[in-house]
Amino acid sequence: MATASPPMEQRPNIPSATIRLPGVKDYEQIDREIIGTLKPTLGWFAALAVAILCLLIGLSSWFYQVYSGLGVAGYHPPVMWGVYIITFVFWVGIGHAGTLISAILYLFRAGFRTSIYSCAVAMTVFAVMTAGLFPILLLGRPWKFFWLIPYPNWRLLWPQFKSPLVWDVFAILTYLTVSSTFLYIGLIPDIATLRDKETNPVRKAIYGAMSLGWRNSDREWRHFTRA
Repeated sequence: MATASPPMEQRPNIPSATIRLPGVKDYEQIDREIIGTLKPTLGWFAALAVAILCLLIGLSSWFYQVYSGLGVAGYHPPVMWGVYIITFVFWVGIGHAGTLISAILYLFRAGFRTSIYSCAVAMTVFAVMTAGLFPILLLGRPWKFFWLIPYPNWRLLWPQFKSPLVWDVFAILTYLTVSSTFLYIGLIPDIATLRDKETNPVRKAIYGAMSLGWRNSDREWRHFTRA
């Protein structure tokens, strides 16, 4: 005689609509609280002022290096690789850390991975963007950085593909393209939420174009969670 199998217990790492978090009444509350964080505060403006100050100090130092030469950065033969390449490798490592975090959470199908995944991929994108600055700072004539990119030109000159600087260009561009794509796809539902809540017609049109017609349907969410 066949017996009924016991009901399967919901694992804690699998997202389900039946699981309710303490202090959360509905999804509208979550949307309101997250959108509320996008409004700049006094602390945000203070942090922005500090960041702009650091940027101005960095630009001043870079202009001094362009005027005086790479010797002010410690580059003297036979030392041709120094602080800039070390910093480049550091930021690439930070980017790899974000990729590793998001990959592990996806492989284990962790139900809480969405928020951490977005932070990790954003960390990867900004770390790669920062790393891409240092091969340019390393150049003696940084305004000629586009010579590192192979493009048709009347002089019929091509980059030296044996140079590590050219390898850096291709590695950074590829890494940045893939990571930016992952970040953008993961933000589509959030951008659609901003589109629905926005009252300014210009911003609403921009959010509408960026959300790619997301309608928050069950079919869209099924495909989204499989990605």
